[in-house]
Amino acid sequence: MPDLPEVEVVRRDLEKEVVGRRIKDVEIRPGSNAMKVVPRHGRRKEFQELLQGAKVEKIGRAGKWLTLELDNDHSLAVDLGDSACLLKTSSSDGIEPHTHVVLGWTIGGQLRYVDPSRRGEVFVAPTAELDPDELRGPGLDPLDNQHPPTWQEFSDMLEKREETLKEVLLDDAFIVGLGDVYSDEVLWTAALRWDRPGTTLGSQDVRRLYRALAETLQEAVKARGTTLGESGFRDLHGHGGGFQTEIKVFEREGEPCRRCRHTLARAECGPGRFTYFCPQCQA
Repeated sequence: MPDLPEVEVVRRDLEKEVVGRRIKDVEIRPGSNAMKVVPRHGRRKEFQELLQGAKVEKIGRAGKWLTLELDNDHSLAVDLGDSACLLKTSSSDGIEPHTHVVLGWTIGGQLRYVDPSRRGEVFVAPTAELDPDELRGPGLDPLDNQHPPTWQEFSDMLEKREETLKEVLLDDAFIVGLGDVYSDEVLWTAALRWDRPGTTLGSQDVRRLYRALAETLQEAVKARGTTLGESGFRDLHGHGGGFQTEIKVFEREGEPCRRCRHTLARAECGPGRFTYFCPQCQA
Protein backbone atom coordinates (compact mmCIF):
# COMPACT_ATOMS: atom_id res chain seq x y z
CA MET A 1 0.00 0.00 0.00
CA PRO A 2 -0.78 2.49 -1.35
CA ASP A 3 -1.81 0.87 -4.64
CA LEU A 4 -3.20 2.52 -7.76
CA PRO A 5 -6.69 3.36 -6.37
CA GLU A 6 -5.18 5.02 -3.29
CA VAL A 7 -2.86 7.14 -5.43
CA GLU A 8 -5.82 8.20 -7.57
CA VAL A 9 -7.73 9.20 -4.41
CA VAL A 10 -4.81 11.41 -3.36
CA ARG A 11 -4.62 12.92 -6.86
CA ARG A 12 -8.28 13.93 -6.68
CA ASP A 13 -7.79 15.35 -3.19
CA LEU A 14 -4.82 17.41 -4.34
CA GLU A 15 -6.79 18.69 -7.32
CA LYS A 16 -9.45 20.05 -4.96
CA GLU A 17 -7.17 21.34 -2.23
CA VAL A 18 -3.87 22.68 -3.60
CA VAL A 19 -4.37 23.88 -7.19
CA GLY A 20 -3.94 27.65 -7.19
CA ARG A 21 -1.93 27.72 -3.98
CA ARG A 22 1.51 29.32 -3.88
CA ILE A 23 4.43 27.81 -1.99
CA LYS A 24 5.84 30.17 0.60
CA ASP A 25 8.55 28.01 2.15
CA VAL A 26 10.01 24.53 1.86
CA GLU A 27 11.62 22.45 4.58
CA ILE A 28 13.49 19.19 4.28
CA ARG A 29 13.34 18.07 7.87
CA PRO A 30 16.70 17.87 9.66
CA GLY A 31 17.64 14.69 11.47
CA SER A 32 15.06 12.55 9.68
CA ASN A 33 17.28 11.10 6.92
CA ALA A 34 15.02 13.14 4.66
CA MET A 35 17.63 13.43 1.93
CA LYS A 36 17.00 9.75 1.20
CA VAL A 37 13.59 10.67 -0.23
CA VAL A 38 15.07 13.40 -2.47
CA PRO A 39 18.04 11.45 -3.91
CA ARG A 40 18.05 13.37 -7.21
CA HIS A 41 18.93 16.58 -5.37
CA GLY A 42 22.38 16.84 -3.90
CA ARG A 43 21.61 19.80 -1.63
CA ARG A 44 18.61 20.89 0.38
CA LYS A 45 18.93 24.43 -0.97
CA GLU A 46 18.66 23.29 -4.59
CA PHE A 47 15.38 21.46 -3.90
CA GLN A 48 13.98 24.37 -1.89
CA GLU A 49 14.82 27.06 -4.44
CA LEU A 50 13.05 25.18 -7.23
CA LEU A 51 9.80 25.27 -5.24
CA GLN A 52 9.76 28.49 -3.22
CA GLY A 53 7.41 31.10 -4.68
CA ALA A 54 5.90 28.74 -7.26
CA LYS A 55 2.14 28.26 -7.68
CA VAL A 56 0.55 24.86 -8.25
CA GLU A 57 -1.32 24.98 -11.56
CA LYS A 58 -2.24 21.38 -12.28
CA ILE A 59 -2.25 17.93 -10.67
CA GLY A 60 -1.40 14.87 -12.73
CA ARG A 61 -0.74 11.19 -12.24
CA ALA A 62 1.52 8.87 -14.21
CA GLY A 63 0.92 5.39 -12.87
CA LYS A 64 1.73 5.59 -9.17
CA TRP A 65 3.58 8.90 -9.52
CA LEU A 66 1.79 12.14 -8.63
CA THR A 67 2.84 15.35 -10.36
CA LEU A 68 2.22 18.91 -9.24
CA GLU A 69 2.78 21.21 -12.23
CA LEU A 70 4.07 24.63 -11.18
CA ASP A 71 3.98 28.06 -12.81
CA ASN A 72 7.78 28.22 -13.00
CA ASP A 73 8.01 25.58 -15.76
CA HIS A 74 8.90 22.88 -13.22
CA SER A 75 6.91 20.05 -11.66
CA LEU A 76 7.08 18.34 -8.28
CA ALA A 77 6.92 14.55 -8.71
CA VAL A 78 5.93 12.35 -5.77
CA ASP A 79 6.14 8.57 -5.41
CA LEU A 80 4.38 7.30 -2.27
CA GLY A 81 6.30 4.02 -2.36
CA ASP A 82 4.87 1.39 -0.01
CA SER A 83 4.17 3.49 3.08
CA ALA A 84 4.17 7.23 2.37
CA CYS A 85 1.30 9.69 2.51
CA LEU A 86 0.70 13.36 1.74
CA LEU A 87 -1.11 15.26 4.48
CA LYS A 88 -2.79 18.66 4.31
CA THR A 89 -2.36 20.20 7.76
CA SER A 90 -2.45 23.42 9.71
CA SER A 91 0.91 25.05 10.33
CA SER A 92 0.25 24.68 14.06
CA ASP A 93 -0.32 20.92 13.94
CA GLY A 94 2.38 18.83 15.56
CA ILE A 95 4.91 17.23 13.24
CA GLU A 96 4.40 13.48 13.31
CA PRO A 97 7.34 11.03 13.10
CA HIS A 98 8.77 10.26 9.65
CA THR A 99 7.77 13.64 8.21
CA HIS A 100 10.52 14.43 5.71
CA VAL A 101 9.30 17.30 3.51
CA VAL A 102 7.04 20.22 4.45
CA LEU A 103 5.62 22.78 2.00
CA GLY A 104 4.11 25.92 3.52
CA TRP A 105 1.48 27.90 1.58
CA THR A 106 1.30 31.68 1.40
CA ILE A 107 -2.34 31.61 2.58
CA GLY A 108 -1.57 29.31 5.49
CA GLY A 109 -1.45 25.60 6.06
CA GLN A 110 1.04 23.01 4.92
CA LEU A 111 1.46 19.94 2.74
CA ARG A 112 3.59 17.28 4.43
CA TYR A 113 5.27 14.21 2.99
CA VAL A 114 5.38 11.40 5.57
CA ASP A 115 7.22 8.16 4.77
CA PRO A 116 8.12 5.67 7.53
CA SER A 117 10.06 3.31 5.23
CA ARG A 118 11.71 6.05 3.15
CA ARG A 119 11.16 3.95 0.01
CA GLY A 120 9.19 6.67 -1.75
CA GLU A 121 10.71 9.59 -3.61
CA VAL A 122 10.17 13.31 -4.22
CA PHE A 123 11.92 15.41 -6.85
CA VAL A 124 11.57 18.58 -8.91
CA ALA A 125 12.31 18.68 -12.63
CA PRO A 126 11.54 20.88 -15.64
CA THR A 127 8.01 20.03 -16.75
CA ALA A 128 9.11 19.69 -20.37
CA GLU A 129 11.61 17.00 -19.35
CA LEU A 130 9.19 15.04 -17.19
CA ASP A 131 8.06 12.06 -19.28
CA PRO A 132 4.79 10.55 -17.97
CA ASP A 133 5.39 7.34 -19.93
CA GLU A 134 8.79 6.92 -18.29
CA LEU A 135 7.34 7.51 -14.82
CA ARG A 136 4.45 5.11 -15.39
CA GLY A 137 6.47 2.38 -17.09
CA PRO A 138 5.16 -0.06 -19.69
CA GLY A 139 2.16 -1.30 -17.70
CA LEU A 140 -1.48 -0.50 -18.45
CA ASP A 141 -3.26 2.04 -16.23
CA PRO A 142 -6.95 1.10 -15.83
CA LEU A 143 -7.68 4.40 -14.06
CA ASP A 144 -6.28 6.62 -16.81
CA ASN A 145 -9.37 8.58 -17.84
CA GLN A 146 -7.67 10.25 -20.80
CA HIS A 147 -6.19 7.10 -22.35
CA PRO A 148 -7.85 4.06 -20.77
CA PRO A 149 -6.50 0.73 -22.02
CA THR A 150 -8.75 -0.89 -24.60
CA TRP A 151 -9.93 -4.48 -24.42
CA GLN A 152 -7.77 -5.26 -27.44
CA GLU A 153 -4.62 -3.85 -25.81
CA PHE A 154 -5.36 -5.82 -22.66
CA SER A 155 -6.01 -9.02 -24.61
CA ASP A 156 -2.91 -8.67 -26.79
CA MET A 157 -0.66 -8.26 -23.73
CA LEU A 158 -2.32 -11.06 -21.77
CA GLU A 159 -2.14 -13.70 -24.48
CA LYS A 160 1.66 -13.48 -24.40
CA ARG A 161 1.90 -14.23 -20.68
CA GLU A 162 2.52 -17.83 -19.57
CA GLU A 163 2.69 -17.02 -15.84
CA THR A 164 -0.22 -17.52 -13.47
CA LEU A 165 -2.88 -14.80 -13.50
CA LYS A 166 -1.84 -13.75 -9.99
CA GLU A 167 1.74 -13.22 -11.15
CA VAL A 168 0.59 -11.34 -14.24
CA LEU A 169 -1.67 -8.98 -12.30
CA LEU A 170 1.09 -8.22 -9.79
CA ASP A 171 3.55 -7.35 -12.55
CA ASP A 172 3.83 -3.56 -12.96
CA ALA A 173 4.95 -4.18 -16.54
CA PHE A 174 1.42 -5.48 -17.23
CA ILE A 175 -0.86 -3.52 -14.87
CA VAL A 176 0.42 -0.58 -12.84
CA GLY A 177 0.14 -0.78 -9.05
CA LEU A 178 -2.45 -3.51 -8.51
CA GLY A 179 -1.09 -5.22 -5.37
CA ASP A 180 -2.27 -8.29 -3.47
CA VAL A 181 -5.66 -7.00 -2.33
CA TYR A 182 -6.89 -5.85 -5.72
CA SER A 183 -5.43 -8.74 -7.71
CA ASP A 184 -7.34 -11.22 -5.53
CA GLU A 185 -10.55 -9.17 -5.69
CA VAL A 186 -10.31 -8.78 -9.47
CA LEU A 187 -9.83 -12.53 -9.99
CA TRP A 188 -12.77 -13.35 -7.71
CA THR A 189 -14.99 -10.87 -9.55
CA ALA A 190 -13.93 -12.43 -12.87
CA ALA A 191 -14.47 -15.98 -11.45
CA LEU A 192 -10.95 -17.00 -12.49
CA ARG A 193 -8.42 -19.00 -10.47
CA TRP A 194 -5.18 -17.37 -9.50
CA ASP A 195 -3.03 -20.20 -10.94
CA ARG A 196 -4.49 -20.16 -14.46
CA PRO A 197 -1.80 -19.28 -17.02
CA GLY A 198 -2.74 -16.22 -19.04
CA THR A 199 -2.31 -18.20 -22.27
CA THR A 200 -5.18 -20.57 -21.33
CA LEU A 201 -7.90 -17.90 -21.26
CA GLY A 202 -10.56 -17.79 -23.94
CA SER A 203 -12.00 -14.54 -25.27
CA GLN A 204 -14.91 -14.59 -22.80
CA ASP A 205 -12.49 -15.15 -19.90
CA VAL A 206 -10.43 -12.19 -21.03
CA ARG A 207 -13.52 -9.99 -21.32
CA ARG A 208 -14.62 -10.94 -17.78
CA LEU A 209 -11.17 -10.18 -16.43
CA TYR A 210 -11.03 -6.85 -18.27
CA ARG A 211 -14.43 -5.81 -16.91
CA ALA A 212 -13.59 -7.03 -13.40
CA LEU A 213 -10.39 -5.01 -13.39
CA ALA A 214 -12.14 -1.77 -14.34
CA GLU A 215 -15.11 -2.34 -12.01
CA THR A 216 -13.04 -3.30 -8.98
CA LEU A 217 -10.67 -0.36 -9.22
CA GLN A 218 -13.45 2.14 -9.87
CA GLU A 219 -15.33 0.83 -6.82
CA ALA A 220 -12.15 1.10 -4.76
CA VAL A 221 -11.68 4.74 -5.75
CA LYS A 222 -15.34 5.44 -5.01
CA ALA A 223 -14.80 3.98 -1.52
CA ARG A 224 -11.65 6.15 -1.19
CA GLY A 225 -9.20 3.27 -1.16
CA THR A 226 -8.38 0.41 1.17
CA THR A 227 -6.96 0.86 4.66
CA LEU A 228 -5.79 -2.28 6.45
CA GLY A 229 -4.28 -1.96 9.93
CA GLU A 230 -3.31 1.09 11.96
CA SER A 231 -0.46 1.99 9.60
CA GLY A 232 -2.55 1.62 6.45
CA PHE A 233 -3.39 4.16 3.77
CA ARG A 234 -4.46 7.70 4.71
CA ASP A 235 -5.86 10.27 2.34
CA LEU A 236 -4.84 13.94 2.14
CA HIS A 237 -6.91 14.71 5.23
CA GLY A 238 -5.49 11.83 7.27
CA HIS A 239 -8.58 9.63 6.90
CA GLY A 240 -8.58 5.95 5.99
CA GLY A 241 -10.43 4.44 3.05
CA GLY A 242 -13.55 2.31 3.11
CA PHE A 243 -13.06 -0.42 0.51
CA GLN A 244 -11.88 -2.92 3.14
CA THR A 245 -15.52 -3.38 4.10
CA GLU A 246 -16.26 -4.49 0.52
CA ILE A 247 -13.46 -7.08 0.25
CA LYS A 248 -14.79 -10.44 -0.93
CA VAL A 249 -11.81 -12.80 -0.60
CA PHE A 250 -8.58 -11.16 0.57
CA GLU A 251 -7.60 -12.55 4.01
CA ARG A 252 -11.05 -14.16 4.35
CA GLU A 253 -9.97 -17.81 4.18
CA GLY A 254 -12.37 -20.09 6.06
CA GLU A 255 -15.34 -17.79 5.47
CA PRO A 256 -18.18 -18.63 3.05
CA CYS A 257 -17.88 -17.24 -0.47
CA ARG A 258 -20.39 -14.44 -1.02
CA ARG A 259 -21.23 -15.86 -4.44
CA CYS A 260 -21.51 -19.64 -3.93
CA ARG A 261 -21.17 -20.09 -0.12
CA HIS A 262 -18.24 -22.49 -0.54
CA THR A 263 -15.40 -22.05 1.96
CA LEU A 264 -12.74 -19.59 0.81
CA ALA A 265 -9.15 -20.81 0.70
CA ARG A 266 -5.61 -19.48 0.90
CA ALA A 267 -2.67 -20.68 -1.20
CA GLU A 268 1.01 -19.80 -1.24
CA CYS A 269 1.82 -18.09 -4.52
CA GLY A 270 5.45 -17.22 -3.85
CA PRO A 271 7.98 -17.07 -1.02
CA GLY A 272 6.06 -15.63 1.93
CA ARG A 273 3.23 -14.50 -0.34
CA PHE A 274 -0.37 -15.76 -0.29
CA THR A 275 -3.44 -15.46 -2.45
CA TYR A 276 -7.09 -15.87 -1.44
CA PHE A 277 -9.79 -17.40 -3.63
CA CYS A 278 -12.87 -19.59 -3.87
CA PRO A 279 -12.01 -23.16 -5.05
CA GLN A 280 -15.61 -23.69 -6.12
CA CYS A 281 -16.61 -20.76 -8.31
CA GLN A 282 -13.22 -19.54 -9.59
CA ALA A 283 -12.30 -21.79 -12.49
